[in-house]
Amino acid sequence: MHSSSSAEQQQRSTSSRGRKPISEFAALPLIVEDPAAVPLTKQYYTISEVAEMFQTTPSQIRFWEREFDILQPQKNRKGDRLFRPEDIEHLRLIYYLIRERKYTIEGAKQRLKEDLKITRTRFELVQSLQRIRQFLIQLKENI
Repeated sequence: MHSSSSAEQQQRSTSSRGRKPISEFAALPLIVEDPAAVPLTKQYYTISEVAEMFQTTPSQIRFWEREFDILQPQKNRKGDRLFRPEDIEHLRLIYYLIRERKYTIEGAKQRLKEDLKITRTRFELVQSLQRIRQFLIQLKENI
């Protein structure tokens, strides 16, 4: 049996390479506070940046990419996924249906297939209302 020193364990836990243990994600909230608040200033985002935006794992993003046709990030020569702002908007919509509205994968696919425009409008409306609510809460606290 191999025993690791505490320095080795600390180095492993602070390393940014490789897979992260699921315990690191268990404490994170399931609902992104305001995904629209993240300014999309770059032309391309890596899968790790996108996963961090949505507080999920890169494997979850890859799974959604395989499941949903509207999500098609570009890939570089090395095969790394590069997400454009429009891909991130599609991910926000997928995230909204699955995590916030509690649709199944098949239900979300069907919903997107039937009425993408209506779903997108409702999502934008919910996001606007959440921003207004946050503003009103802050206003109330300041009074």
